[in-house]
Amino acid sequence: MQVENKISFKKFIPGLVWICVVLTLIMIPGKELPESEFLFEINFDKFVHVGIFGLLAVLFSWPMYKTDIAPQKKVLYFLLIALLTSAFGYCTELMQKYWAEGRSYDLMDWLADSTGALGAFIFCRLFFLKK
Repeated sequence: MQVENKISFKKFIPGLVWICVVLTLIMIPGKELPESEFLFEINFDKFVHVGIFGLLAVLFSWPMYKTDIAPQKKVLYFLLIALLTSAFGYCTELMQKYWAEGRSYDLMDWLADSTGALGAFIFCRLFFLKK
């Protein structure tokens, strides 16, 4: 594994591309979304939110993992990224409420987004700090 002293912008490109994918997905008009009765009436949409926002947090944490900064500082970065991911999730709910046709504001979606961000923080803390 190659470790670097500085973080270049290009290492954040996967995360930035994923943000564009997320923004595209959340702005799809509600009438174009497929309905699912998956897992015995459990709303599959929440699992999708967890995965989408968890991946987002991991993609932005990866460049921090690849640097040689102190592990304690990495944990702070992972936490900040998780908090910003959760805040972004809330912003996407507001975007759906005000700008996406046929979509609505749902605090449970934001909770799922935040759960994904928290899961990513735990994942990064457990697996990215192992030496």
